[in-house]
Amino acid sequence: MPLYKPTANAIARAATIIRAGGIVAFPTETVYGLGANAFDEEGVKKIFKAKGRPQDNPVIVHIADEKDLLRVAGDIPHVAKKLIAKFWPGPLTLILPRNKNIPSIVSAGLDTVAVRMPDHAVAQALIKESGVPIAAPSANKSGRPSPTDASHVAHDFGAKLFILDGGKTNIGLESTVVDCTVSPPIILRRGGVTLEELRRVVKNIRTVGGGKIARAKSPGMKYRHYAPEAPLVIVPGVGPRLLRAVAALLQTSRARRIGILATDEHLPLYMRLHDARTITLSLGSRRNMKACARRLFALLRKFDTLNVELIIAESVPEHGIGAAMMDRLRRASTSPDSHY
Repeated sequence: MPLYKPTANAIARAATIIRAGGIVAFPTETVYGLGANAFDEEGVKKIFKAKGRPQDNPVIVHIADEKDLLRVAGDIPHVAKKLIAKFWPGPLTLILPRNKNIPSIVSAGLDTVAVRMPDHAVAQALIKESGVPIAAPSANKSGRPSPTDASHVAHDFGAKLFILDGGKTNIGLESTVVDCTVSPPIILRRGGVTLEELRRVVKNIRTVGGGKIARAKSPGMKYRHYAPEAPLVIVPGVGPRLLRAVAALLQTSRARRIGILATDEHLPLYMRLHDARTITLSLGSRRNMKACARRLFALLRKFDTLNVELIIAESVPEHGIGAAMMDRLRRASTSPDSHY
C-alpha cells in the first residue's frame, strides 16, 4: 500500500510531487483530499481524470495562510471577512470572486472560486512546503463515499497514488460551503460548520433552495454523491414507527443481504425483526451526533465489503451536524425499485 506516515521527509516528497505537476492524497479535518497545484491547469486535470469527475463540478482551493487568500481570490466581501475571522482555519469553504491566477478548470469555468483553510497540521504543512495553494476535492472515485481514513483512499486508487496517512479524520463530513458573492450569503452545502453556528455571525444567511442546478458553484450540488455500491433507502421516524417502516421494506425486498444503518437507541428494536438477511451497523448514539457523523462514510464503505444488496438507513434529526448527515444520505440514496 502506498501509505506514508506524515513525517517531514514524506511531506517534502509530497510537496515535490505537487510542484512537479502531480497529485497526492492528504488528510484534512473533514475528509481526505486529492490535491494538485491550484495554479497548474495540467496538474488539476489529473485530479479530474483520476477521480472520473465531471469537469463542470468545481474543486476547492486550500490555503494555509490568510495572506495567500488574494493569490486565489479577488475582492473579499465584508461578510467573508467576518466568517474568516470566526471559522478559519476550519471546515468552512467560501465562494469568492476568482483571481485570474486560478485556471478556469478549478472553478468549472465560473468567475468564482471555492476557498478554505483546513484545520489540520498535515494539510497545512503540505500546503506550506509546496509553496502553492492546493486544489483538492475528496480523495475518492467520483460519486463514492468520501474517504475518512487513508485505507479508503488506497482502496479507490491502488498503488499509483502517493498517500499521506494521517489516520482517521476528525469531522468525517466535508466542509460547509457559503457563497459570499451574493447578498445575503447562501449556504450551498451543509457540513462541518452548522447553520446555527453561522447564524450567530451572519443572522440573515440563507440556505440554497431546491430545483435543478444548471451550473454549480460548489462541489456536492449537481451530481449524485457519497453513494455506496448498494441502493440506499432512508426510513423516517423513531421507535415503533421506524421499526414498522423497516419491516415493511424487508417484507417486499428480494435482496439476499440487507444492511441496516442504525443508531444505538434503536438496536434493541431490530432484534425483533427475526430476518436472517439483515446486517445492522450502528453510527453511535443520537446523543452524540458529531460522533455519528464521523462514522457515516466509513460505515457506508463497510457495507460494500459485506456485499449487501440494499441499505436501509435511519433518518436523524435535521439540526446541527445532523442536517449535513441527512444531506449526504439523501444524495447517496436511490428510490427502491420494485424488485426490492
